[in-house]
Amino acid sequence: MTTDLNAGRSPLDLESPHSIPVTATATPGGEAPDVDTGPLAYARAQLSDAIAVLDLDQGVYSMLANPRREMTVSIPLRRDNGDVEVLTGHRVQHNVSRGPGKGGLRYSKDVTLDEVRALAMWMTWKCALVDVPYGGAKGGVRFDPKRYSREEVQRVTRRYTSEIIPIIGPTQDIPAPDIGTDEQVMAWMMDTYSASQGYTVLGVTTGKPLALGGSLGRPTATSLGVAHVALAALSHLRRRPTATAAAVQGFGKVGRGAARYLWEAGVKVVAVSDEYGAIFNAGGLSVPDLEAYVATSGTVLGFDDSEDLNDRDALLYLEVDLLIPAAIEGVLHGENADRVHASLIVEGANGPTTPAADEIFRANGQLVVPDILANAGGVIVSYFEWVQANQAYWWSQTDVENRLRERMERAWHRVLEYAATHRVSLRLAATVLAVDTVTTAHLTRGLYP
Repeated sequence: MTTDLNAGRSPLDLESPHSIPVTATATPGGEAPDVDTGPLAYARAQLSDAIAVLDLDQGVYSMLANPRREMTVSIPLRRDNGDVEVLTGHRVQHNVSRGPGKGGLRYSKDVTLDEVRALAMWMTWKCALVDVPYGGAKGGVRFDPKRYSREEVQRVTRRYTSEIIPIIGPTQDIPAPDIGTDEQVMAWMMDTYSASQGYTVLGVTTGKPLALGGSLGRPTATSLGVAHVALAALSHLRRRPTATAAAVQGFGKVGRGAARYLWEAGVKVVAVSDEYGAIFNAGGLSVPDLEAYVATSGTVLGFDDSEDLNDRDALLYLEVDLLIPAAIEGVLHGENADRVHASLIVEGANGPTTPAADEIFRANGQLVVPDILANAGGVIVSYFEWVQANQAYWWSQTDVENRLRERMERAWHRVLEYAATHRVSLRLAATVLAVDTVTTAHLTRGLYP
């Protein structure tokens, strides 16, 4: 029998008690955060809700609402034409009570310190939820790599790495790819760090090329994890994949693979989008053909047997059963959530749904699978890569994918059981379970005098 997660809700299911106000804690360095909007405000609101459910005090909230350590660095870059430009980079370690920091490195013109703080916090919860012995970290450099040559990107990477060397390492903080970065960037980071140590340190980054200690299955791990959870959620809702229409926002690292795996499972992928626009075919898109087209064209627009949508965001409002936001944070918010028709939303991106949108989806009976569960496949296989590098013994792709599936399905059932038992949303269930795990480790270690 399918459990109705919206029926007979208890007061705990209101998910926004905010018994500990988000404004109560100042950010490090005295910088005032945006307490109303933005990813850091959303992350702290989710933490506040979990703290209230767990009946923890203000001191615990304060410890978990602020990063353990953060570093902001200047990155002087000599452009190919000889001009010098100075970029800004960040590395934030949110919590390391359960192990070394773990989190991606993002290259984007929209990077801010508060965004990196929020992403690091979500990484802490993600690692705890899927039982990976890491804490949360994140990095970012504010620039658009598409407007720079590959040689310039390499110089940015090596200088950024050299600046943050004091706080990274295979037992300290392990970067991985994110928006705007790839396995080559991880190779440059690994080489720069290794040169500073005088020997090769394969475990300092994950998401590396296979030739440098990367893991089979790592490039597609996040996408495969999203697909596993989406299919599990469809099964929970008693829906067959072949009778499901899906839209995927974002056709990059996560969305592309998720669309392919769902297509292979029989899901009809009717729409996808990228930064340039969106395409639609009511009869379903051939995802493998679309991948081949994008590899040569650089965009989904103009793909045969599809129509270009006038508005890229129109994809979010299509009459589909499954929506996968796999682009950036904050795309589903209080101003547009009522226009979303999908009954199942699986978050491929980090933080795509604001608290206001969550309230609307819950009131409308729409099921949201939160990011810290849905897109945890990447950090799981990053952990596998780190383990393999430390042992100098590499697993087969079948081993990697089987272990990934087992972890994702175990986490899904754990969250689903908690949500059904306590009559709360999947997001609150996942956050409570993760925060409880981290808090237990943090308090067990105690405070250093």
